[in-house]
This record gives sequence, C-alpha cells and structure tokens, in this order.
Amino acid sequence: MSPKQNSAVGEQPSAKSKKATKAADGKPASAKRAKSAKPESRLAMVRRARRMNRELADVYPYAHPELDFRDPFELLVATVLSAQTTDLRVNQTTPALFAKYPTPEDMAAAVPEELEEVIRPTGFFRAKARSLIGLSTALRDRYDGEVPGTLKDLVTLPGVGRKTANVVLGNAFGVPGLTVDTHFGRLVRRWKWTDQEDPEKVEAEIAEIFPKSEWTMLSHRIIFHGRRVCHSRKPACGACPIAHLCPSYGEGETDPTRAKKLLKYEMGGYPGQRLSPPPDYPGKPAPPLGTPAGAE
Repeated sequence: MSPKQNSAVGEQPSAKSKKATKAADGKPASAKRAKSAKPESRLAMVRRARRMNRELADVYPYAHPELDFRDPFELLVATVLSAQTTDLRVNQTTPALFAKYPTPEDMAAAVPEELEEVIRPTGFFRAKARSLIGLSTALRDRYDGEVPGTLKDLVTLPGVGRKTANVVLGNAFGVPGLTVDTHFGRLVRRWKWTDQEDPEKVEAEIAEIFPKSEWTMLSHRIIFHGRRVCHSRKPACGACPIAHLCPSYGEGETDPTRAKKLLKYEMGGYPGQRLSPPPDYPGKPAPPLGTPAGAE
C-alpha cells in the first residue's frame, strides 16, 4: 500500500492504534465512534441513560435542591421567586423576606409595595409579588395556611406550575417528581434522551425511562451537572466525567486544561448557591446579599 493510500481520509485505525488516537486528539473513543455508528436503538438509549444517571450519582452524591428553605411554604415561595434569576440571588433575598413574612397569613396581608421592595433583587418583582400574595391568600383561605401535598392542588395556586409543584413535592413532601427547568431540558436533549421541547412532553418521556423512585434525585443530578459542567454555550466537555457516554461530545471545549477553567461552583473551587448548604456539601457556602466582592 502506498503512503498516499495509507493516509487516506476515513481510514479506520487498527485496534492497537485506538488508544494513540484518543491521546492525540483528546476525544473519548466512544464519542468518536458514535458519529459513524448506526442509529441508537430505544433499548440502547435507555441503558445508556440509566448508566449516565448512576455515574452522575457517583459524581454528585451530595446533589440537593439549591434553594434554602426550612418548610414547604419557604420552598414554595423560593421556587416562585427563582423564575428568571439564580438560586443564589433568591437565597440572598429570602432571609429578609421570611423574617418579615414568616407565614402564609403574614404574606397574604402584605402591602404590595413593601413586599415588592423586599423581593426586588430577584427581578420581575411586581409580578412575583402578585403571585406570592395570591398563593398565600389561597393557602390561608383554602388550605388552612398549609401547603398542599398533591400536584393537583399545588398547580391551582397563583404562580405555581408543574415545575414548581414537582420541586415542592419532591423536596418538601418526598413525593417523586421531575423538575424540568432550562438545565434539565437542555441536557436531556443534548444527551439524546428526548427531542421534545415542551416541558410537559419532556417530563412524560423521561418518566418512561427511569423508575419513579429516581425522579427527584435524577433532577438534582442533571441540574447540578448543567450548572457546573455542561453549560449552555460552552460546555466543559474535556472535564466532563460522563463524556464517554455523551453523543454530543465535542460541542464544547475538549482540551482538559481549558475545560477545567470553565467549571463552576464547587467543581471549580468556588462557593455554591446556598447560604445554608447541607452538611455533606463539599463546597463553600454562598455569601449573604451585599457581601463585597472577594470577601469570604
């Protein structure tokens, strides 16, 4: 065989040279082969998805809701406030909010302008204030001041949709639920678990892949991974612990050194989003609102 033939584009490396190929370009062999392999069967996808969940459980054994809360009411309010902002900003805002309005009865009686001023840092504060007063009034008048523990009842509250309801059910009541936020939807599409865009359709399709007992923790693991590693515009592919299972490997930075610089929160050595994280969280607590930049 001539040198020209030997270097032809598309020539498959021998079994002995596969390791060298991986070392040369930094791509996992599984990710490279996936591009030329036949379409993945439904069964193979389900097996891969479940393996990804198991490996994410090893990476994030401390995965948890990233909103600070002490009871179902606080979690419900914090989740409503988290729309269009970060959990960090919500966590920095809620201490003053719950000091002023500790119960649904207190919040239902709030002067709108005063409530708006407290939650202003979370953005869209007028609409959120209306939702908080509305849901608090409903809790006071229809549920004796208690947060209901069913999806059917929760979604009747002002400002509460399926995503918010599932957050509350899974983390305050122990009722399994899938939290389809922007991170969850982005990753399950990137991983080819679904091609649906509508959150309810995404929820339905992912629910068919995993047993119900996994839904809440699966949501935490996926959201954790989306916030820390698999970012929207520049995923850290070269630092991703499940890159070998990802059909979209290469969409982001594949160089390990450069990819490591893209990691966020505890994965990058920075504080997390909670001011009061769980005891097993390996990162630093987030600073209170108004803490000067660089202060611990």
